Amino acid sequence: MSGPVVAVTADTSMLSWTIWKDVPAAVLPLAYLEKVTGAGGSPVLLPPLPDAVEEVMERVDALLMSGGQDIEPARYGAVPGPYALPPDPVRDEAELRALAVAARRGIPVLGVCRGLQLMSVSRGGTLHEHHPRHSPKVPGRYDRRTVRLAPGSLAGQVMGASASVYCHHHQSVDVLGAGLVATGWAEDGLVEVVEDPSARFVVGLQAHAELGEDTAGLFKAFVDAAR
Repeated sequence: MSGPVVAVTADTSMLSWTIWKDVPAAVLPLAYLEKVTGAGGSPVLLPPLPDAVEEVMERVDALLMSGGQDIEPARYGAVPGPYALPPDPVRDEAELRALAVAARRGIPVLGVCRGLQLMSVSRGGTLHEHHPRHSPKVPGRYDRRTVRLAPGSLAGQVMGASASVYCHHHQSVDVLGAGLVATGWAEDGLVEVVEDPSARFVVGLQAHAELGEDTAGLFKAFVDAAR
């Protein structure tokens, strides 16, 4: 029997490989797909195409929001600060539409890094635009951190009282979106995990959950919730 079908949001980039050069492409680190299949799910890439995502989202069992570039600051009533990275408004729009369908259908949603941030923004939340202490020491490399998890929370039940995770982010949630509660924190109190306790499964992890072993239980709970 095939596992639940999980739509995984893809990024856009200009790539060159074999005979192709500087081709616009939809891309995603393989680790996301491996984590879904390892948990018993069947992943499909959700392209950053606003006119396509809604129909795809009607046919899947869950939504995994992947990491990526900064969200357009205007989405949460801000202007770009000095450390802002170039946003992708088309991807933002596509993923907001995907989240809207997921919410209407009540299917499980797991957000990773940018995914968590967009989940909150979609509900009226805002972001801290830059955290010097949480920015990667070396661009492109992940820093390992320990996050503390709330007892009784969904994340706490599947990952324990604390978890060792891999981080690569310079932004984080400021004001949480409606219905979301913080259930995990970094050592300095920065929000690292959020959940919607009224939903079957709506969880966001600021760290890159596609990496490391401590998040395997979270992915299994996510896929199981989609069955």
